[in-house]
Amino acid sequence: MLTDLLFPYVAETQSVIVRVSVSFLADQSQPERGRWFWSYHIRIENVGEQPVQLLSRRWIITDGHGARHRVEGEGVIGAQPVLAPGESYDYVSGCPLDTPTGSMEGTYRMMGADGESFEARIPRFALVGSAVAE
Repeated sequence: MLTDLLFPYVAETQSVIVRVSVSFLADQSQPERGRWFWSYHIRIENVGEQPVQLLSRRWIITDGHGARHRVEGEGVIGAQPVLAPGESYDYVSGCPLDTPTGSMEGTYRMMGADGESFEARIPRFALVGSAVAE
């Protein structure tokens, strides 16, 4: 399936599918200064029977030395989207690191139309600089 090729990292929680693709941005990285930068594209799909809203996010970013950084906040890129059944929401963001490798994973706090909230898992995905991948 084409979606699986475009978004190799996938997790499903309570009828919410989170798909991730990641790209190393060599033009925005400065390895000689200890800075590497990645772009990640997230697609959130509602495959359930009721609308859901994304309320907040929680990321765990791990650098190449194993240091973990937590990032929490409301919504994503300034939005708290509501997804009707069958709808999806896409956004792109970025992550700098002081090491050429790392990983990201996390959760989205979602609320269903019934008022129940739950944590939708964001799959763990690798951050690998091109110099390391070669």
